[in-house]
Amino acid sequence: MIYVLNGPNLGRLGTREPEVYGSTSYADLVRLCAQTAERLSLKVEVRQTDAEFEMLRWLHDAADESAHVVLNPGAWTHYNIAIRDACAMLRGKLIEVHISNVHQREDFRHKSVISGVATGVIIGLGVDGYRLALEHLAQVGV
Repeated sequence: MIYVLNGPNLGRLGTREPEVYGSTSYADLVRLCAQTAERLSLKVEVRQTDAEFEMLRWLHDAADESAHVVLNPGAWTHYNIAIRDACAMLRGKLIEVHISNVHQREDFRHKSVISGVATGVIIGLGVDGYRLALEHLAQVGV
């Protein structure tokens, strides 16, 4: 199982700052992940939450299942130690994904507390980063 987990405000894709995040809606992102998974014979579950406790529970469940995770932590990327610690418990691979190039944005977005425990990071390739993360996981045989 691969969980594709999305943090705060990502449910607003398509309407939130389209000049930064593009015009792809969250429903389109879910469809992209499902189609990619089907093509690659992967089992995925795509989720989004604005609630920290819910993300923590999902990460704990993934750790208990030894599941792999594609994670866009949103704003939690830059400061949330609880999310980082939950990610450190994962036994499967963790691919951190960001739609925008955070290094071209405000200074506070340049630091990720998640990257240090991630298997890999994909930044700035739009929603295509999710496809690439799933393709990588399929390639390494998860």
